Amino acid sequence: MIKNSEPVSMSEALEFIKEGGEKDLEIIGFIKKFNKLTIKDAKALKQELEILANIKMKTEYIIKIIDTLPETPEELNKIFIDVSLDEDETRKILDSIKKFK
Repeated sequence: MIKNSEPVSMSEALEFIKEGGEKDLEIIGFIKKFNKLTIKDAKALKQELEILANIKMKTEYIIKIIDTLPETPEELNKIFIDVSLDEDETRKILDSIKKFK
């Protein structure tokens, strides 16, 4: 039974997957193929993005930023589908991302 639903980054998801079966190994392999950050860096980037206290940044957007690590304003704006970021907001987010690349 699902008691709580909260978005997590791919790095954080690895903490919840127990290596036990063949299916688990498949999932872990898939995540590792696309995952770009260590769990420590993912949590630090999440915290840094939350500190920006931008009301436009939903938790889902923060997780997507962590998983994709956009490098340009165009890539970042593809994540924010229902809101627009101004130049300063975009710069702050991209500067935060650069610290973890």
